[in-house]
Amino acid sequence: MSTIGPQGQAPIRIGVIGATPARGWGTAAHLPALQALEEFEVTAVSTTRLSTARATAEVFGVPHAFADDDELVSCPEIDAVAVTVKVPEHDRLIRAALAAGKHVFSEWPLGVDLGQAIALADLAQASGVHHLVGLQGYQAPGAVFVREMIENGDIGQLLTVSVVAAGGPAGRRIPQANVYATDVAAGATVLSISTGHILATLARAVGEFRELSAVVALINTETTVIETGQTVPVTAPDQVVLAGRLEGGAAASVAVQGGAAVTPGFELRIVGTEATLVVRPAAPGGIHITDWAISISKPAGSVADLPVPGRFGPVPSSVPAGPPRNVAVLYREFARAISSGQPAAPDFAMAVRYHQLLERIQRASDTGIRQDAGG
Repeated sequence: MSTIGPQGQAPIRIGVIGATPARGWGTAAHLPALQALEEFEVTAVSTTRLSTARATAEVFGVPHAFADDDELVSCPEIDAVAVTVKVPEHDRLIRAALAAGKHVFSEWPLGVDLGQAIALADLAQASGVHHLVGLQGYQAPGAVFVREMIENGDIGQLLTVSVVAAGGPAGRRIPQANVYATDVAAGATVLSISTGHILATLARAVGEFRELSAVVALINTETTVIETGQTVPVTAPDQVVLAGRLEGGAAASVAVQGGAAVTPGFELRIVGTEATLVVRPAAPGGIHITDWAISISKPAGSVADLPVPGRFGPVPSSVPAGPPRNVAVLYREFARAISSGQPAAPDFAMAVRYHQLLERIQRASDTGIRQDAGG
């Protein structure tokens, strides 16, 4: 664990809420990322049981373990709080952290709906602390590299963009831990989670949507709990398809496919007048999680791989590949914001914009009317 940060600054002391040792995004991504960054020192973890919190603390060498989230939030040895638990719990925990004057990193989605997200963003702005939402694809090295290529004219004029991606967590068989997500009111659907991540990643790589049409569908209306064999109803959508134009005029389509027996990852195809980029996962994972394997093809028939240069989103070699990598890039952005006094990106205000975009996608599906994606 670091004891001194960059340029001699003391590291930011952070507590992670939601750090179950056997599973969960907190231990799969956040803690390995934080452990490798000199900008942070993990001071505390909390779970619903003291035994699991202590187990995680022992594995990662964390001084404090709590079974009460309020104890972690109020701990005087903590400067910032990472909220990595299920979406329905975000509102209460973020409010508590803001009330305690802590900087806040919240996983995406920010809230269960747009209204909750707006309220949290307003509260965070009024509190004067720094805040960041876990749309790590917005800072993904591959996305930033692709954006630079497009802006440099490396593929000519951008004509069309298409994405096909797996979404979750709904499916015909799900673990007990994901049963909560079968209820659309929990705010953890293929639309709210998977599509939100994809859209934020695309925004960085190729630009925002300007207008769109959409279909948000629920195909599998029930699912089986793996551990118990129980059949439970599903009200959360499991398929999202949208098409429209990007801010620069290019045509774009996104298909997010939930409930599949086999998870294919994703394929992103970016077609320009001079070349086509094809992006696939370099290792299993979503478009916002894994490293990108990028190839470029030109009309003459030549195809070449394009490794992402190390200057994009550099992190220490000690950051494990996979989920921790892009999360570490995002934490470096968080540290930059805190040390410089400047806003982080993506912050809670940006989270609200993506919550608004998801509302417009749902409205486009409900009404059959094309929507202005920006207002």
